[in-house]
Amino acid sequence: MIVKIVDLCGDFAENKDIAREIRESISPTFYKGQEKIILDFTGVDSSTQSFVHALISSFFHKKGEEALNIFEFKGCTKAVKSLITTVINYSL
Repeated sequence: MIVKIVDLCGDFAENKDIAREIRESISPTFYKGQEKIILDFTGVDSSTQSFVHALISSFFHKKGEEALNIFEFKGCTKAVKSLITTVINYSL
């Protein structure tokens, strides 16, 4: 499953409601655990930590490090990668 964040949020990912919608749409795939979920941030220049938190934190709270085997983060700027790392570390 590939989710192109730029198509849903534009070049600045900040809307927590959209993050929640994405999270809900990928939940069934995540909990089946049989398919990689690629969150493609190509074209996203920046994000807020609250967006990333709303998007992925619950998965890492529930599955811990095992969630790293399901998610792949693609096309991240240094700023977005830093936010993702921060949220994952906080959630574990």
